[in-house]
Amino acid sequence: MGGRQTGLSFFGVLIVGVVVVFCFVVGAKVVPTVLEYQAIRKAVDRAAAGTTVAEVRSLFDRSAAVDDITSIKGTDLNISKEGDKVVVAFAYNREVELFAPAYLLIKYTGRSR
Repeated sequence: MGGRQTGLSFFGVLIVGVVVVFCFVVGAKVVPTVLEYQAIRKAVDRAAAGTTVAEVRSLFDRSAAVDDITSIKGTDLNISKEGDKVVVAFAYNREVELFAPAYLLIKYTGRSR
C-alpha cells in the first residue's frame, strides 16, 4: 500500500516564487501611482467648489502642493459647466519602469463628482 506523493517539485516552487516576487515588485511600483490618483481625485473635488476657471486652478494647485501631487497641474485640468455646477476633468499617463527596457503605462482619467 505505497502512497503516491503529490506536491510541487523544486522547479515548480522556483517558478511560483519568481511569479510571486514579480507581482510584489510590480505592485510596489504601482501602488504609489494609485495613491497619487486618489489624492488627485480629492483635490479635483475640492477645486470644483470654485466659481471661475482661475479660482478652480488655484484651488487645485494649493491642494496639489499640500498632497505632493506632481503628475498634473492646475493648467492641465479641463474645466466646464454643466447647468450651474462646475465640472473638473483630468487625464494623464504614468510610466512605471519594470526593468531596463520594459515599462508599464497606466492611463488615469477622472472628473469631479
